[in-house]
Amino acid sequence: MKARVILEDGRVFKGILFGDVSKKTSAGEVVFNTSMSGYQEILTDPSYKGQIVTMTYPHIGNYGINHEDNESGKVCLEGFIVRELCSLPSNYRAKMTLDEYFKEQGILGITGVDTRALTRHIRLSGSMKGIIVSHEAEVVSGDDARGIPGLTGKDTVKLVTSRKIYNWNEKGDLHVVVIDCGVKHSILRALAVRGLKVTVVPADTNVGEIRNLKPDGVLVSNGPGDPEGVPYARDTVRDLLGTIPVFGICLGHQIIGLALGAETYKLKFGHHGGNHPVKDIRTGKVMITSQNHCFCVNHDTLSDASVEITHKNLNDGTVEGMESPELRFFSVQFHPEAGPGPFDADHLFDKFRDTIAGNAKP
Repeated sequence: MKARVILEDGRVFKGILFGDVSKKTSAGEVVFNTSMSGYQEILTDPSYKGQIVTMTYPHIGNYGINHEDNESGKVCLEGFIVRELCSLPSNYRAKMTLDEYFKEQGILGITGVDTRALTRHIRLSGSMKGIIVSHEAEVVSGDDARGIPGLTGKDTVKLVTSRKIYNWNEKGDLHVVVIDCGVKHSILRALAVRGLKVTVVPADTNVGEIRNLKPDGVLVSNGPGDPEGVPYARDTVRDLLGTIPVFGICLGHQIIGLALGAETYKLKFGHHGGNHPVKDIRTGKVMITSQNHCFCVNHDTLSDASVEITHKNLNDGTVEGMESPELRFFSVQFHPEAGPGPFDADHLFDKFRDTIAGNAKP
């Protein structure tokens, strides 16, 4: 079925629908991801809620879909744009094709798109709202895309956070509470493999409820959208800082920034991919990191003298990490649980465990 991607500025890209073609249309903010593999993890990452993802790598679906690599219980993004969809995957773990998976999950994709031209357009003009639309649908112009609610100021976390408190790992000598803003399963696995008891709580859980769980440390997870859209999480984190070890990842890093009184801002086209170089300012070491975010902490608005900027992005100089021993927290904008390096940032989970155990290195 012939289809188009229509952007809010009126630019149109043609292709062919796949997945749940009964939907006819799918809308969201169009971004691009530079990862060469890991599409299943991208599809199921709650951080992509509200977005249509364009893959810059041209051949997608070649190793199919398995039952082990999901980062959540479902596909979270709004739509998927690829240059060439593979219909005959080859991998011993594959259980179905990407097309079959999208039909099962009710997700619309489009293949045959000139993704190089689309990516270049987004790089020059910035991320923008868009619609994947069948040629049979009535959507015909960028005006329809402009009417889509954007991510700025919107609470997207409420769409992906857990509805109740649950235990991920019940055994461990130290107890971590994870504030679920859209947490990835690989983050929870990274905690559990280090012998930590892990309890996951909804993003709107108040500080009193968290303290009643008697945690030794708190992790504020990744998640979708604008951190200013979740003031309840900001307020909870503000009350926790200085009283218990806190580790923030991605959106959690931004929420900590807001809790410190800093401001956040929207990046032109965001950071999405598995090849972002990040420098540890204190050691000079460069890590290759996985990232997915559209917003960033404004360095110039961080006024707390106890807070040190620990990492920066070598592509654009943006803040990638913060720490304050006085306030008992550290945070990173990238995803240490992902492994493009493959283990460049894995040590941060060891640091968190050592911190809550009271024997962290300076």
